[in-house]
Amino acid sequence: MTSAATTTQPRWKMIYLAKRNPALAADDFAQAWREHAALGKQCTNVRDKVLGVQQCTRLRSDGAEDAKLHGASTDYDGVNLLQLRDLDVATDIWNDPETLAIMRPDEPRVFSTYVRDFTLVCSEQVLRDAPACPVAVFGFLRRNPSVSKNAFDAAWNDGPKEAWLSAAALDKARRVVHNHVVQTPPEGYEFDGIAEWWFDSADAARAAFADSRSAAPTTAGAVDMRSKVRDLRCQLPAPYSVLVDLKQSVFMFTQVTHQRP
Repeated sequence: MTSAATTTQPRWKMIYLAKRNPALAADDFAQAWREHAALGKQCTNVRDKVLGVQQCTRLRSDGAEDAKLHGASTDYDGVNLLQLRDLDVATDIWNDPETLAIMRPDEPRVFSTYVRDFTLVCSEQVLRDAPACPVAVFGFLRRNPSVSKNAFDAAWNDGPKEAWLSAAALDKARRVVHNHVVQTPPEGYEFDGIAEWWFDSADAARAAFADSRSAAPTTAGAVDMRSKVRDLRCQLPAPYSVLVDLKQSVFMFTQVTHQRP
């Protein structure tokens, strides 16, 4: 007697990598984004198709060296994660009359362009699970040009989990997720995978990626403290340095500023 093989249904997501409208002050972005999201309550056609939302706003250092996460981008302002009921929602939402009438006209008020122009559709794979955390570091990853798409996809989706977790920097990450981009991305957002590393606090994330091995003595023999914090891209597990073009990838240091449920 043979037992039927069990399969895990994929979880589908839409992920935004957003820039705010330049006319909108950085301090006002999170609130404007929440106001925009609230309009979704009026879109009854898609309301039940989006199962969850996490808006993650970039953590700003405002020049404070100890508040930085070295290697994180300052070119973007936020990341949005939308959990979808099924993959068809990723198409339905762009064609829904209510969404087009209610939400789309408000998008230029909040963002630098329309949402569709910076949204990626993905399948989700959880490598390490944990309850929701307030702080996330995201990696929007472009594969190394010397690596074929098939080779990257195989390693990203089916490679040993341990290989993608085997770095001291990720030991403190409570939750780790890989997202595989499954539809053609918008122009300028040609990423192959999106990583999520979730932490209990901003300090925990900074501590995870802090590194003293790069500290160098000055001519006077003292340690130059500015060199003690190493670029986060240098501290990721080995597969990243082989499969990913780290210089062309984008890393975001964020905190959750709105979510549902």
